[in-house]
Amino acid sequence: MDLNDVIPYLNISWLQLLIAIIILVVGFVVIKILMAVLNKIMIRVDLPELLVGFVSRVLRILLYIVLLLVFLGALGFETGSAMLAMSAIVGLVLGFGLQDTMNNFFAGVWLAMVRPFKKDDWITVNGFSGRIDAIGIMSTEMVTADNVFITLPNKTVWGSPIVNNSHMPTRRVAVTVGASYAGDLDRAISVAMDLLNRHPLILKDPAPSVIVTELTDTKVNLSLRAWVKNADYWKVNWDLSKSVVEEFRRNGIEIPLPRMDVRVQGEV
Repeated sequence: MDLNDVIPYLNISWLQLLIAIIILVVGFVVIKILMAVLNKIMIRVDLPELLVGFVSRVLRILLYIVLLLVFLGALGFETGSAMLAMSAIVGLVLGFGLQDTMNNFFAGVWLAMVRPFKKDDWITVNGFSGRIDAIGIMSTEMVTADNVFITLPNKTVWGSPIVNNSHMPTRRVAVTVGASYAGDLDRAISVAMDLLNRHPLILKDPAPSVIVTELTDTKVNLSLRAWVKNADYWKVNWDLSKSVVEEFRRNGIEIPLPRMDVRVQGEV
């Protein structure tokens, strides 16, 4: 068999096919190596991890499109006219049916550049709360506290208020507990303050405080407020919620339960 022989029904030679396959294989290998090098470079210049991931996905798709066109050209196809036809089709489709897709794409670009959050930040957006896993070309990926995977369109994330619970280095813990009207309110405040001052994870500056926040029908609500490192927020919150009940019981301070008075009139 001569490599210059034409393959039946394909109108290309065996040599053209062999060269095209070699180009395809080498192209895949080159793209993988190139993307690995580019990722290392972007990481070395301290680009955010989410931005690196987003740029890598876009560049990889563009390089594969170029490789496909080179492969078709090696087979003898006219890629110039193919490019014009593809551009016309893409333009028509974009004009009528892919507005949302393009909105998601450019919203992803803005999210990667403006960086309202970074990978592993805990955010709340559009009613969903979770840890940021990645910004994709079309969607933002989150994982909830109970390990549920959530995908949100980028345009929804970009167009909604974003609450980033991980952005600031410190956060304020606020735990509410009730004290009886009949009890010694100053003693209750003193016991709560002593609890705050003893906790090893609570910061001394700003100083913790205990304030009266509400007078309800059955109790006086006290708010135990303390500043902690962001990573310690939930541990301190859970510690205080448990410890304040134990300390009040130990010191004989009543925590009133909800009460309802029922009056019966007339004969029973």
